[in-house]
Amino acid sequence: YYASVMKEGDSVLDLCSSWISHLPEGLELGRVAGLGMNEQELSRNSRLTEFVVQDLNLQPKLPYDDASFDFVCNVVSVDYLNKPIQIFKEMHRVLKPGGTAIMSFSNRCFPTKAIAIWGQTDDSGHIWIVGSYYKFSAEWSDVKALDITERKEGQAFGDPMFVVQGTK
Repeated sequence: YYASVMKEGDSVLDLCSSWISHLPEGLELGRVAGLGMNEQELSRNSRLTEFVVQDLNLQPKLPYDDASFDFVCNVVSVDYLNKPIQIFKEMHRVLKPGGTAIMSFSNRCFPTKAIAIWGQTDDSGHIWIVGSYYKFSAEWSDVKALDITERKEGQAFGDPMFVVQGTK
């Protein structure tokens, strides 16, 4: 999905980053900052140009200047954020005008780490939860949900994947 929305030279903040960022291999991006909880994993991520070790559940303030990034991404970790409104406000702050925040997730998670309501809802409930983070955090525009599940011959292949994104 990223390959369809990102372009060469874009700056990206990968929230809840780890050893992989899921960014298109052939796309030459500009600044790619990773923020995650494990220094060893972050240091192995070849797509990152820089990284910060930080637990967003303990410290939801992002250590970046206003209007620093074209994109903020979070891959399969939005369900673990226990201060999502503060974090979404921060994502809005660090995005450049016209920048986009992309939250992607499936129906898999670590149930002991996910917020309680996540385990009590289905895919459409998850979309609603993430959409509400945009609605109640800042002046996001063009908030939309997409089903990006891989399909072969019209049939879902593998885990379902969804994106909820908004633009500053």
